[in-house]
Amino acid sequence: MRIDIISLFPEFIRSFYSHSIIGRARKAGILDLDVTNPRQFTYDNHHMADDTIYGGGHGMLMKAAPLFAAVESVRREVPKRRIIFLGPAGSTFTQEKARQLATYEQLIFICGHYEGVDYRVEKYLADETVSVGDYVLTGGEIPAMIVTDAVARMLPGVLGTSAGAMDDSFYHSLLEYPQYTKPATFRQWSVPTVLTSGNHKKIAEWRRLAALHRTQKLRPDLLVKNSFAASPYIFPPKEQKGK
Repeated sequence: MRIDIISLFPEFIRSFYSHSIIGRARKAGILDLDVTNPRQFTYDNHHMADDTIYGGGHGMLMKAAPLFAAVESVRREVPKRRIIFLGPAGSTFTQEKARQLATYEQLIFICGHYEGVDYRVEKYLADETVSVGDYVLTGGEIPAMIVTDAVARMLPGVLGTSAGAMDDSFYHSLLEYPQYTKPATFRQWSVPTVLTSGNHKKIAEWRRLAALHRTQKLRPDLLVKNSFAASPYIFPPKEQKGK
């Protein structure tokens, strides 16, 4: 997969590209990642990528021309390509959306800044607008990194095993089951003995029940999307003590 981010702050994005799972996937050749600064496509002496707002208003708005040119410079002629503007008016980003986007050959993310972008970018350049939540951020860089990270985890080989992402929270509309590591007893809290039993069938059953119970307790809205919604058989798994 090829992912391009259009941003006024490429150094911010390049740092993200270099670390953790994203960095390893890039080195392994699973992901082809790049960032393009729309200022490269401005032709005035000050390389202005923004301007005042028609009709008045506070702040500056990113201009359409540099953003169109930046996207067109990285756009590849591939069968499955998606151009996404990160903005508050978009559909809310979900795990299901991450799975959908992972099927594309190229994703291009457009990051707004200042007071936003000329609406013609959102209407005529982007294929869709995506929001990461109902809150205000300074720019689209953090949302672009959030979406990139979530999508990358869906690609074969990125997590090392094909089943890695399937255990994550939200993959099956459930929160992830509680997990533990050594020591078996920390202060007065002990690891559920089933997890140290070596019985993989019972461990799998415990994890499933623990995930259901945790979701019912903390995010019951997610169960509406799951076949276990409103089940009378969801209960705390044995030995699931404390908070």
